[in-house]
Amino acid sequence: MLPLPRSWSLRPGPPFRLDADSEIDAGPGTEDTARWLSATVGAATGLPLPVRDGSAPGVRLRLDARTERSLGPEGYLLESGPAGVTLTGGGPAGLFWAAQTLRQLLGPAAYRRAPVRRDAVWTVPPVVIEDAPRFRWRGLMLDVARHFLPKDGVLRYLDLMAAHKMNTLHLHLTDDQGWRVQIRRYPRLTEVGGWRPRSRVGLTSSPLWDERPHGGYYTQDDVREIVAYAADRHITVVPEIDMPAHSQAAIAAHPELGVGDVVDTAAVEVWTEWGLSPNVLAPSDTVLRFYEHVLEEILELFPGPYVHIGGDECPMGQWRASPSVQARRTALGLPDEVALQHWLNRHFAEWLAERGRRPAAWDEIMDRRSPASGAGAQAAAWADTGAAFGAVSGAVRADVRPDARPSAESDLPPATTVLSWRGTAGGVAAVRAGHTAVMCPEEHLYLDHRQAAEGEPVPIGYVRTLADVYRFEPVPAGLTEEEAGRVAGAQGNAWSEALETPQRLDYQVFPRLAALAEVTWSDLPAPAERDVAEFEARMAGHRARLDALGVDHRRPGGPLPWQRRPGVPGRPMA
Repeated sequence: MLPLPRSWSLRPGPPFRLDADSEIDAGPGTEDTARWLSATVGAATGLPLPVRDGSAPGVRLRLDARTERSLGPEGYLLESGPAGVTLTGGGPAGLFWAAQTLRQLLGPAAYRRAPVRRDAVWTVPPVVIEDAPRFRWRGLMLDVARHFLPKDGVLRYLDLMAAHKMNTLHLHLTDDQGWRVQIRRYPRLTEVGGWRPRSRVGLTSSPLWDERPHGGYYTQDDVREIVAYAADRHITVVPEIDMPAHSQAAIAAHPELGVGDVVDTAAVEVWTEWGLSPNVLAPSDTVLRFYEHVLEEILELFPGPYVHIGGDECPMGQWRASPSVQARRTALGLPDEVALQHWLNRHFAEWLAERGRRPAAWDEIMDRRSPASGAGAQAAAWADTGAAFGAVSGAVRADVRPDARPSAESDLPPATTVLSWRGTAGGVAAVRAGHTAVMCPEEHLYLDHRQAAEGEPVPIGYVRTLADVYRFEPVPAGLTEEEAGRVAGAQGNAWSEALETPQRLDYQVFPRLAALAEVTWSDLPAPAERDVAEFEARMAGHRARLDALGVDHRRPGGPLPWQRRPGVPGRPMA
């Protein structure tokens, strides 16, 4: 089983046989899971699996919120014997995860969309499984801004997440290279910002170009469908509208948003480069009102508690050179551009909190200016990182907050959630300030990064193998019990500069997402004590499920011939 359940034991006696006479007995409140089981497992097995309130042998679904078993809202109890299977959820989500476990017990063929063999025998071993997740945020971020993933691809990934008991999909909807969500009030955001004339193949230093225009966006009905589909699978969708950096597509559509007294914003186009653009939003009242209007529509579309406002990697060059921006900074009584960015991000965090939402942002939202003595080393580190992206982006990255550090002193709304990508320091600062943190450090959980030192399709970033992800621990050492309780979980980030097709996305995400699913669900020992060999043995069986689902995952021996990208340069890091 994967992820590994909290406890399980075999019962004596024969297995239960699921057959043409089997029914689904749906108790009150279980109808949604019953329909999912009948449709999904029914399609794979070819069995009718009618949903009835009857006594025929089959699958019995119940909700039980009593605390004596301490199931919790996402916990469940699965009991199987020769007379049938009973799934008991501590809440609707727990019941749905129990149904996912039942599907695993039926074997890899239960993951297909139609029967492979009409004479197949479907059995469930006699077991008792009691299970509940360790973390409440078990996430995947899909970057649909750099390379657009059409709606059907998002729906497919929601099914893949559900199969792994993951419950949070973070959609990176806007960036320099594209704006991917329809905003009725501002149609130019998608009419102009949703398309770029060409795309670089590989990372920024690559001489290769795909000269085809690239783009696309989700209509508001597309978004409603995605959100409803996710809700049926007990997955929360977190939208990200990035600001004040990563905003060139918005500026191309609406030049009034940029720093117009420094650059000719009317000449700005949707960016065709990767890396980080120097064009950022102006900290003006025009920008505040514009993005408030955008967020009003985002709140209508995404009813979940979280809205992500970006806040990362803001180059300060245009702000420093702009008389209007400097006048705004002085009028606000702010000492520097780092404080000005924090003011802007805090404005939107408070705006969201006032409307009952939980603002989320990358860990730069915790930054404060550090003493000058530490600036040189940090600036050099940014410059080294930037150089790997290419000369243009490297120069911009060297200008990004070179002497700012995460601080545990916070004036943000208490409900703010911080996603810690620059290591775990930002998350540690957040939980010590009383906020919630989600761990997604680049050096561990960036799934676009390479999986071996040699032979990867587009070698990006650090080498992080399946075993490396399995050894990741979301709770850093040194936290108190109270602080550790504010670590909501972890997520894998799939940045898409080099993930231009669903096949490329599959290769980078799987099977490492399966390892992260277990890290965030199961009560595992300390990283050094985790039984990687045992996990990889279970992964051998799980790969058959991925094959049945049509996932073009990375095999243990490396990329298959069609997964290779010979001659496409990446950005390997030590």
